[in-house]
Amino acid sequence: MGRYLLRRIPSVVLVLVVASFVGFSLPRLAPGDPAVTLAGPDATLEQIEAIRSEEGLDENLIAQYFDWVKDVASGDLGTSILSGRPVSELISSRLATTVELAVVALIFMLIIGATLGVIAGSARNRYVSAIVDSFNSVLLGTPPFLVGLIFILIIGVELDLLPFSGSVPITEDPIEGFRSVFLPALALALPPAAAIARLVQAQMRKTRGEQFVELAVAKGVPSRRISVRHVLRNSTDAGIVLAGIRAGELLAGAVVIEAIFARNGLGQLAVQSVQNRDYQVVQVIVVGAVAVALAIQLLTEILLAALDPRIRLT
Repeated sequence: MGRYLLRRIPSVVLVLVVASFVGFSLPRLAPGDPAVTLAGPDATLEQIEAIRSEEGLDENLIAQYFDWVKDVASGDLGTSILSGRPVSELISSRLATTVELAVVALIFMLIIGATLGVIAGSARNRYVSAIVDSFNSVLLGTPPFLVGLIFILIIGVELDLLPFSGSVPITEDPIEGFRSVFLPALALALPPAAAIARLVQAQMRKTRGEQFVELAVAKGVPSRRISVRHVLRNSTDAGIVLAGIRAGELLAGAVVIEAIFARNGLGQLAVQSVQNRDYQVVQVIVVGAVAVALAIQLLTEILLAALDPRIRLT
């Protein structure tokens, strides 16, 4: 385990450095001048130049990046151009809403994906398997934002069953909080759940053809025991890996979903910041999302090795 971490950590750091540089650079390379935004429409050229010098925008991109990394390392995430508030304060005020959405979506993804995969992989009736396959195919080809729009139109507007805008913290009101997060979390979870279901289904079918399963059948082991102890247990590895990868992708999907459902989270903050070229906020959100995704992937690999003794992290 120690040798594995020593080998993986440099690659994780490298990816994080590259992602942070890209996230830092792109907002600055976009058309327009942040100094003009800071100075306001009535500012003189001298005022704009003074702000550019004060914010370090007159330096080259590499120098600006290292200055920013040094500030972040000391705990200073910068100040929002749009609001003038510290970026750390803006993010902390919205982080709980996004974490709440991501956690509920992750739970939905795992439950729905595993359930559909087991049903399709265990079904003796080919019609049941065909129905699940068709359902998964539709979801795999449908992006989360489109699923969200369909939910809003049908469940929210037409049927008026659940709220489709705004957010209520679950910690303040568990019932209303869950009602407000249900639709966006389900919209975010369904497409990746379909991918997990399809992979679990394929692995179960493959495992059923293995020699040790045929031997268990020949020995008269009950079908239910074979399905649970042999087939399902040996079909979860790929599903765990894919779930870890998809869990990281939930963060990116949350940006769009929160904007569609008007949730006051990091997604809505990111959209507002991009629209107003508030690069100080954008770069922190991008780097933070990449860091969390990399951490989830690393933990997934470690968890997989812990669950399956056949796998060794070397």
